[in-house]
Amino acid sequence: MTDPAGTSRAAIAEGALRSALSSRERPQRPNVLSASLTFAWRALLKIKHVPEQLFDAVGNPIIFTLLFTYLLGGAMAGSPGAYLQFLIPGILVQTVLLITSYTGFNLNTDISKGVADRFRSMPIWRPAVIVGALLGDMVRYTLASLIVLLLGLILGFRPESVPGVLLSLVLILVFAFSVSWIWTTLGLVARTPNTVLWVSTLITFPLTFASNIFVEPKTMPGWLQSFVAFNPVTHLVTAVRGLMSGTLPAGDSAWLLVGCAVLVTVFAPATMYLYGRRG
Repeated sequence: MTDPAGTSRAAIAEGALRSALSSRERPQRPNVLSASLTFAWRALLKIKHVPEQLFDAVGNPIIFTLLFTYLLGGAMAGSPGAYLQFLIPGILVQTVLLITSYTGFNLNTDISKGVADRFRSMPIWRPAVIVGALLGDMVRYTLASLIVLLLGLILGFRPESVPGVLLSLVLILVFAFSVSWIWTTLGLVARTPNTVLWVSTLITFPLTFASNIFVEPKTMPGWLQSFVAFNPVTHLVTAVRGLMSGTLPAGDSAWLLVGCAVLVTVFAPATMYLYGRRG
């Protein structure tokens, strides 16, 4: 026989539970674009709340440009003003390349703090975390590039082609986006954020200094010229110099774009595979 009191208590408990739940419809699952843009906005908000992160994008370009212009300009080209025409395209490439490693650093920091595990538990497109971070970093790269160009213009740099300058920025951003995938892969296998910075510095410094950023390769020893000729940074700098001077270095640009495609083809799937295996 059914207990009327028990039935009444069950009905009251169910009513209380329903009243505690929201009567509104559940929001729709975010699509790929909105999820990626949300995490891109998160990357920008991190800069807002930790403005020290901007030092690498703002401070480094100013220091490198002033230091190398006035330290090497007289010896390299007879005067700092003459050396600026040669240096600015190279220092532009160096500045952006050096700050790409922070993509892997920030990803490893999120993993170390458990934030990445929280994101993985959310009903979103999983790669949005990494794609959004890369999109946010593109803003930093653009900001650093504009600072170098603005400072160069103030000091006396005069590009011969405005469309060439814009194409140069696009080419540098494409290269930076491709290289960032290397650091996201590293960020998923490194034990600490500092490890990411150490390893990336060991790779990027030889690539930037053993190139044609500061001097013409013809003054280097033969074995070093061979390395410089193979170095992708050399091809990027040559392409940027050519575009800013009003020419189209098709060979260097094509070689560079193929290299970027290879980097993305190799390291983007590797990053997604490693990210999917965590947890």
